[in-house]
Amino acid sequence: MPIRTQSDLPAKEILEKENIFVMDERRAMHQDIRPIGIAILNLMPLKEEAELQLLRSLSNTPLQVDITFLTVTSHQSKHTSVSHLNKFYQTFPEIRHQCFDGLIVTGAPVEMMEFEEVDYWEELCTIMEWSKTHVTSTMHVCWGAQAGLYYHYGIKKYILPEKISGIFTHRVQNRKVPLVRGFDDYFMAPHSRNTKNRTEDIEAVGDLTILAKSVEAGVFLAIADEGRKVFMFGHPEYDRLTLDKEYKRDLGKGLKIAMPKNYYPGDDPAQRPHLQWRAHGNAIYSNWLNYYVYQQTPYDFIDTAGIVGK
Repeated sequence: MPIRTQSDLPAKEILEKENIFVMDERRAMHQDIRPIGIAILNLMPLKEEAELQLLRSLSNTPLQVDITFLTVTSHQSKHTSVSHLNKFYQTFPEIRHQCFDGLIVTGAPVEMMEFEEVDYWEELCTIMEWSKTHVTSTMHVCWGAQAGLYYHYGIKKYILPEKISGIFTHRVQNRKVPLVRGFDDYFMAPHSRNTKNRTEDIEAVGDLTILAKSVEAGVFLAIADEGRKVFMFGHPEYDRLTLDKEYKRDLGKGLKIAMPKNYYPGDDPAQRPHLQWRAHGNAIYSNWLNYYVYQQTPYDFIDTAGIVGK
């Protein structure tokens, strides 16, 4: 799939070296095709790393995807340069009158805080409310999924006695739903969380359908409102070494942190981890783009409110 980005986005060169087709704005202008417009609200501290991972995950369909990166105005990033944000990101006030086929709300390292304590919580609530009428389908990832459940359904999160970190086995719960089309009965996916949502709380909401869960890690994937809201509690977009970096970072801080489960061969951190989740991770994003974004929006995307409000 051609991903349409700004010509000088740093992730573009890396993706091209991986033989992923990335189209810049100049070439896209010469194609008579309406690209799928995807906004990514990137709340991760290492934004360039998250950009690369998400663009890679979105690169496995024949659709042309036009990416708009968003950042919040109520929080100052400490790990991404101002020049990068000014050059490649837009703010909500700048796009609030636009319509998008899809929106991705990423995770964020604020899960130990109450939602209302997060400095950009009000702004995030405004964006999630706006998404009801300006976005066809929104995918909420990790903390973004917890925030979405709390905002839309009042479902609380709970602090775990020990961080969930590692690669876990999940079972598909309802394979008739297109989001998990093509999945095996069981699949692997990464989790990296200090909090959880209780399965019974999600099941108690009639509009929510759990599509995959793990005995150890809990719910992985849920869907609502005929696919207009997707909640994914793991990180299938993670690179091979992302959990390794997190683990060694926390050890370097002197934190008492358990080794990621089912990750290092022989539980030896000196060994290179096996990549066990990429295929199903790509399938989730491809199915989302195809069945809940592309198939639901017309060629001339004019009245989003009419589409998502039907």
